[in-house]
Amino acid sequence: MNWIDIGALDDVPLRGARLVKTHAGCVAIFRTGEAEVYATSNTCLHRGGPLSEGIVHDRKVTCPLHNYVYSLETGEVMGPDAGRIATYPIRVEDGRLLLDGDAVGKRSAA
Repeated sequence: MNWIDIGALDDVPLRGARLVKTHAGCVAIFRTGEAEVYATSNTCLHRGGPLSEGIVHDRKVTCPLHNYVYSLETGEVMGPDAGRIATYPIRVEDGRLLLDGDAVGKRSAA
């Protein structure tokens, strides 16, 4: 894996998110707990809502436009809706966020 340092863990607020722009499209970085982070596509499947602006709760995010709820662990849409957003490996090392650049590069541009 090609780990890319994308910033400090403290740059992402608890139960919040930040956006990382890549050549392949935007990736949303979510923080649910002290050192619990997830990386997903920033685009809601329903109408393209910006997930990084959504509500983070438990290990889920709710789209700010139409309330679609996604699992941050799997990318699956919760409830009666169907579909899945992309998820990417991310880890915390010495207080820094490291994103798998290879996995992000393999996806289609948003």
